[in-house]
Amino acid sequence: MTVQLDPARVTQVSSLTAQYILTQQQKYLPRAVPVPLSQKTAMAGFFSAQLLDRVRILVLRSERIADPDFYPMLQSLGFKSLPTQSGMAAITLCDVVVSHEAFSNGLLFHELVHVEQYRQLGIPRFAELYVRGFLSGGSYEAIPLEVNAYSLGGRFESDPSEIFSVAGEVERWIAEGRF
Repeated sequence: MTVQLDPARVTQVSSLTAQYILTQQQKYLPRAVPVPLSQKTAMAGFFSAQLLDRVRILVLRSERIADPDFYPMLQSLGFKSLPTQSGMAAITLCDVVVSHEAFSNGLLFHELVHVEQYRQLGIPRFAELYVRGFLSGGSYEAIPLEVNAYSLGGRFESDPSEIFSVAGEVERWIAEGRF
């Protein structure tokens, strides 16, 4: 059974999600570093040089990213399958990517798709679309923002020499209302 939220509650949860993203971004930014040159080179052509220069990454060693503090409220409303941050390989917080494992090119590519989504949508709209996507699909895997990132990441991993514009693909998904 999918939990239904009224529009005011969706707005509230979207706002709480955006606040969580900003808070976590600020928490991890001081320890994050630029993308290594070898990986920038592997991502060149798919992403703009400006985006690759702006992004900061961090691999956590003996800590995990905490779940949002509003999760108990969502669980009290009947949500049972909320995505746990500590169980994810990485999480993108606008232009800061925090990982629980070393960044393979595939993992970095997926997370950079999210950075591009944030760039085009902004944090509030990204958060709203993430929440609405989870609510309509009922799972992390069904969130259109994730479907987009996994789809583009699959294209990259199947043939890293076949360059395409991630910005153009994200822009197309936005124009087609696919998020």
